[in-house]
Formats: sequence, structure tokens, C-alpha cells
Amino acid sequence: MKLLYNANIYTLDESQPKASAILIAGGRILAVGEKDALESLAHGKVEKQDMQGKTILPGMTDAHIHIQHYALFLGKIDCETPTKEECLRRVTERVQKAKPGEWILGHGWNQNEWSVGGEWPNATELDLIAPNNPVYLTAKSLHAAWANTSALNRANITNDTSDPKDGKIQRDENNRATGILLETAMQLVDNEIPEPSFEEIANAIEKAQPILWKMGLTGIHDFDRRDSFMALQHLHSQGKLKLRVNKNIPVESVDHAFELGLRTGFGDEMLWIGSVKAFMDGALGPHTAAMFQPYVNETENRGILNMDGEELFEHCRKAADVGLSMTVHAIGDRANHEVLNAFEQLRKYETENGLPHLRHRIEHVQILHPDDAPRLAQLNVVASMQPIHAPSDMFAADRFWGDRSVLAYAWRTQLKYGAPLAFGSDAPVESPNPFLGLHAAVTRRRPDGSPSAEGWYPEQKLTLAEALSAYTVGAAYAANAENRLGKLAENYHADLIVLEQDIFTVHPDELLTMHAAATMVNGEWVYTSF
Repeated sequence: MKLLYNANIYTLDESQPKASAILIAGGRILAVGEKDALESLAHGKVEKQDMQGKTILPGMTDAHIHIQHYALFLGKIDCETPTKEECLRRVTERVQKAKPGEWILGHGWNQNEWSVGGEWPNATELDLIAPNNPVYLTAKSLHAAWANTSALNRANITNDTSDPKDGKIQRDENNRATGILLETAMQLVDNEIPEPSFEEIANAIEKAQPILWKMGLTGIHDFDRRDSFMALQHLHSQGKLKLRVNKNIPVESVDHAFELGLRTGFGDEMLWIGSVKAFMDGALGPHTAAMFQPYVNETENRGILNMDGEELFEHCRKAADVGLSMTVHAIGDRANHEVLNAFEQLRKYETENGLPHLRHRIEHVQILHPDDAPRLAQLNVVASMQPIHAPSDMFAADRFWGDRSVLAYAWRTQLKYGAPLAFGSDAPVESPNPFLGLHAAVTRRRPDGSPSAEGWYPEQKLTLAEALSAYTVGAAYAANAENRLGKLAENYHADLIVLEQDIFTVHPDELLTMHAAATMVNGEWVYTSF
């Protein structure tokens, strides 16, 4: 039994929002209140810990992360650089240490940050620095990749190779492959890269956990696939999984899930099944997000729509029949419109067939048509959004979406209409650090203060309490865990973080350097700096 006292506790429990002490046993919270009252409830051996006025919050959850990719990318070249030249320099450094023929892998580049016009890089630039190694660098969005000629050759990509369904091999004015692969075309090279074993993935995830604990995370909603699930199960079986994981499964597996009778929520309180994940479109960075109207100055480009609402509904229907909720990636306004159409059909199907109205989600909700803005709330669909995307993408959104950006990353709009909000990062697309997400949500500014003191479309800013709720209470709701996670209250899991500062009294810019001083999961200190 543990008694933490002399603390500044924000419980996020409306019935008792503040306290100074918390009593913990068996991984659960027995009571929250004042030290004297809790001591009277304690029995047996009690470990008392004076928190010296430090702030305690519920542990935060990243409601959208690719844990396998994030963990493995920690060992890849960091290509999120201010210039293309710096990215190439980092690749050169890695090449110099590599054996001939060894794959050179990196992640994080964004051509929109490298030049005003957003000019794409090309294979030749990589060929010059890596003539004897295949190079494959995924874009920050994870919806594009930059490969050199050696990598293209390994994948048998020539100037005559046809574009795959829902993908594109970028070509120059002479119809030659440039080395840029969009959407499903990335898989042509992906398939040639040696796959890590699930043990290697498990080891990478285990090593990533302390990084996430220090960031204040005690839970995640994972959107990677089979190998990630196997790795997480492996860690869990060995008692090494110390993050709560809501595991989503790919839409390609819906038939298998149907045959097995797999349901949302199956598992235990450390690892359980979430939703069926489908992709509706691409992303803003590579201009593949599906839009009603063309991208600015790209009269023929409306992005890539993977399927319409009718096709999505067929997947939804199969999932609903066995009790699986749906979660759908949608960035562009057309993509979100089609998802909402499918969810509208799904709600009718659930009602007509006596099925429960499950907690369906849209991942990103990055830009909406004005007519669709109230529909998530009307359909009780969770807006699973990533506030850290807004400062990263704001200038590209203005450049390629123009005035439509008034409803881009529109958290306040969704909250106003009453849609449940759950916040995450989409790591490794962005950092999983929730304090950076909180800063983005309350300021809508980059760390350097741009675009202005007021922020980008400041009417969409949230209060800190609202943003924090989306990383705790909202994330728990989206995972069907609101009765055990997201608050510090009686019988909830003892998942909490300790901060040296009072997060509600500091200047918003101090969020940029804030981290947990200690993190507890299931009543166990998994990280501490004091």
C-alpha cells in the first residue's frame, strides 16, 4: 500500500477535482483526499511518500501512435531537418559507416519545409552520396518515400512500371521515375527491406517505453499491425509491458475477425482489442488527402480517395456484426465526408439490427467541409485528433488548401458541437510527447512563436483543461476504458505522473520543455528522476 501526500493533485474527476493525497493498493486507487483522512483508511504496511508539493496528474494516453514504427525509427536516420542539405549530410554520415549493399533507412523529411515551392527531392541526389547502398527515406507523413536508384532497382521499379492501386510512382517531364513513391507505391520498396523479427520489434518497444514514460505517457492506442501485436503480446507474457495498449486491427483482417468472433474490448486491462482501422485517403504533405476541390495551383489534383462511403460501409457492417467498432483515417474534406456517410449508414444498421452503438472514430479529422462540421457530434463519433499536426502543417495547409483551412485542425469546433475528443500524436509522424501536443492545442503556434502571438486560426484554440482532458478522459472514453482510466478516483488504475511544476500556472511556452519527474503504471513507479 502506498500513500502519496503533500501533493498538488489534479484528479480530472469532477466530483473531487483537487486533493493533496492519494492512497494506492493492488494497482488501484483506494481513495483520494487529504493525508489525515486517508491514513485512517490505510492498514498493514504503508509506504508513505512526501511529494514535497509536486503536481500529480492522471497518466496521459497517446490515442494514435504506431508503436512498432516509432520504436524502430529511433534507430533510423532522423530526416526531420530544416534543409534538404542537412538531411543529405546525415545520410552521408550513415553511408560512411555502412557495409556495401546494406540498406540505409531514415524518416521524417518534409519537402514543404525545405523550399517555398515544396519541390520534391529525387533519386539522383541520393545516388551521388550512396552509390553502393539502397537508400529509403520515409516522409514525415508516412505517405511518401524517397528512394535512390539502387532501392528502385531492388524493387524492380522502372520507368515503365505501372502505378499500383491507390498509389503513384512520381515521374518527371520525361516520364522517368524520380525516386518519390506515394501511398501504396511505397510498398514496392518496403517489401524488399528485410523484416525485423517480432522479438526484435519487442526489444525495440521495450527500449522505447522509458522514453514514453518520461514524456508522461502511461497508455497508447496502437495502429500498427500483426507484428506489433505479436511483439506486444510477447512483452505482456513476460511481464515487460508497462504501457496500457488499446490495439487496433487492420481492415484487411475484418473477415478473419468475423470468423473468430473477435470483439472490441477482448483482452485484459493491459492489452485489449480496440477498433478495425481503415484508410480513406492519403495526407496533406504529399498532396494525396482526398479533397472536394483541387489543391491550390494543382487544378487536376484532388488527392487519392481509397474507397467511397458505400464500400467503407461494407467493412463497417462486417465489423458491427461481431461487435467491433470502426476507426477510419481521413484527412481531406472529401474523405471525411465519405466516412461520415458510411457512419450514418452504420448507425442505422446498428439500430435496425438491435446492435450496440459502438464508439466509432475518425482518425485525424484534419479538414472538414462546413456542412460536415456538426456531423461527428450528431453521430456520436470520436474525433481522434493530433494537435501537434497543426503547427507542423499550418503553412502547407495555407499554401495548398487556402481559405478552406478555416476548418483545419478545428478542435474547438468539434468540442462546441459536442463530439468526444481524443488526442494523440501519430508518432513517428510527430513526436509522441503530449506536452508538445498540449502546447499546440492551447497556442496554435510553433515553438519559435510563428505564425503570430495569437496563433493560427486562434478561434480553434483550447484551454489547457480541455486539451488535457482529451489526452486522459477523452482517450479513455475512445478505448471503452473511462471507468478505469483517465482520472484519479476511487477504484481507477493507479496510472499517474508527477511534475515539478504546476502545469496550470506556468506560461504555455514552458510546456515545450516539460516532462514527467516520475511516472507510475498500475501502482508501480516505472520511471523516477528523484
